[in-house]
This record gives sequence, structure tokens and C-alpha cells, in this order.
Amino acid sequence: MVERITLYSAKICPWAHRTELALKESGLDYKRFEVDLQNKPEWYAPKVNPASKVPAIAYGGPDTEPDSPSPESTKLAESYVLIEFIADLVASTKPLLPSSPVARAQARFFVETFTSKFGGVWYGVVQRGDDPAGILPAIETLQNLLPAEGYAVGEWSIADAAVTPFLARASVALKNDLGAYDQGKGTKLWETLQSDAKYARFRKYYEDVTKRDSFKETFFEDVIVETYKKRFGQLRAERVAKA
Repeated sequence: MVERITLYSAKICPWAHRTELALKESGLDYKRFEVDLQNKPEWYAPKVNPASKVPAIAYGGPDTEPDSPSPESTKLAESYVLIEFIADLVASTKPLLPSSPVARAQARFFVETFTSKFGGVWYGVVQRGDDPAGILPAIETLQNLLPAEGYAVGEWSIADAAVTPFLARASVALKNDLGAYDQGKGTKLWETLQSDAKYARFRKYYEDVTKRDSFKETFFEDVIVETYKKRFGQLRAERVAKA
């Protein structure tokens, strides 16, 4: 029997979003606690996650309020560990990974390949002001890994939960031109991704993953826009001032 689950999350964080997508798709009941990443509770690191990061899960133990986690509950952390844990919990009732060992390996390869090609480049785009077009090789790689239809490995899986939060935040940043890069380059790339036939498979995949209820219930675009305006607007201004 699945025990009590408390998720410690943050609306802005793509890593935490991974876990919440998996939980929503699993159908499991859980409590959610929003962690203010700029002002974390003093009890969070000693009682939940010594690394003081989100996401984290308190599993099992007596029913307590999220801000008073029981020492009897098991504390788990790291987003990919958590989404695989969730998939294990519902493996017999609502599979979130394929049953085939080959397909499961393909799901993990999909996540690892996209994340390794996208993460560092995207950081350079929004934080250092690198050209946003630098993410196109990662988008093309994702397209090449996708089947002709459906999700990462056919049916929706935690592989999709792992990449969707990053695609969604990149989309928000680009269409709102939010990043340290030169003004106008974000919207220009966004228009290319929305109109160029070369990226048709990417557009269909993004449409499919973002129209799911699990995404709609866990994605807070207004929070992301406001946070990015403050964070990246200042970085752009500083970069322009140094030019």
C-alpha cells in the first residue's frame, strides 16, 4: 500500500515541476508545500533535505502538517530519483514507464541526451547572454529521438515529465524575450520555432505534453514571467552597460 506523500516544491523550479507532473499523472494523493527559494524555512534543511533544495518528498509516517515533518517519514530528494520512485509506486496500477527493458532504457536515454545538450546551453543564453539560437541543436536532437507520433517512447511516461518543465520555461522566456541576450533575439527564435516546417515535430510534441491536465494544473506561467523579468532583466541591463 502506498503511504503518505508530502511534496516540497517551488513553482519556479523546473526540477520540482518534474516531480509534480509525475505525481499528478500517477493519481496518488499528496500534500504540497511551496518552498520560498529566496527565504527557505529554517527547518527545511535539517528536517527534510540537507542540501536545502527542491524537490523533496517525505514518505510515510504519521499524518502531520508539511511544515512539521515527522522524523518517522522517509525523506527523499533529487528530481529524477523521485520520478522513478513515483513510477515504482504505481507500476502495477498506472505504469509511468514502459514494461519493456529496452523501452525503459530508451526513456532514460531520451532524458539524459536532451538534458545534457540543453541544460548548459540554456544557462548560457539566459544568464550570460549567449545567442538563443544555440538551443536549436538540442531541439533537433529531441525531434530525432521522438517517434513519429506520441510522446518520448510512445505513451506518456516520466521521460516526458523530465523534459517538459524545461521546454515550458524556455518557451515562456523566448516568447516574452526574457534573458540576458540581446533584445529581440528571444522572440525571433520563438517565431522560428512556431513557423519553420523544420520544427513541426517539436511543435506537435510540445502541444501534446502541455495540453495534458497534469501540466495545466502544475504550470504557473505568471509566476515564471514575473520572476524572469526581475532576474534576467537586470542581467541584460548589466550586460548592455558593460558593452
